[in-house]
Amino acid sequence: MEVGMKAIVVFESMYGNTHAIAEAVAKGIETAGAAEVTVVPVSQADDETIGQADLVVVGGPTHAHGMSHAATRRAAREAAGKPNSTLRMDPAASLDGPGIREWLAHLGSTGALVATFDTRLDAPPIFTGRAAPKIARQLQRRGFAPVADPESFLVTKETELCPGETARAQDWGSRVSALAKRSRS
Repeated sequence: MEVGMKAIVVFESMYGNTHAIAEAVAKGIETAGAAEVTVVPVSQADDETIGQADLVVVGGPTHAHGMSHAATRRAAREAAGKPNSTLRMDPAASLDGPGIREWLAHLGSTGALVATFDTRLDAPPIFTGRAAPKIARQLQRRGFAPVADPESFLVTKETELCPGETARAQDWGSRVSALAKRSRS
């Protein structure tokens, strides 16, 4: 990325997987030379913060074949709260606040470059759905300029990231950074 370019990675995460991917993507962007990379949960991503970024990367979990909504976030919280559950809520989880879907509904346009990702179960997308393409369409409708195809990072049936996914996310972040640099030149 060119000197002075700012990037922000906005994420929604229930069990920490999407948060871990967001951190890895940010590390990839930073390694590729961004001047400043900030990672923020969706509940803290206001228009002012987004407006300062040249590159906005947005990611969330795939719930019910798409972006989460209040009922799927509530179900995630209930699943984690069951006796003997091994699931743990991400401290950054926005249980009562907005998820990506609600955040997008009120997001202003900045014209920044954008890339999107999701986390989803390791199965064919026809069975799991994908949140990232839906996030990308909403951002594009608001005037953001996509620099990369939406990407999915995979989670096991035990709700853990598949081996190698954080490294793949870091590599993807580096590639997104290179594409953003090319778009701005």
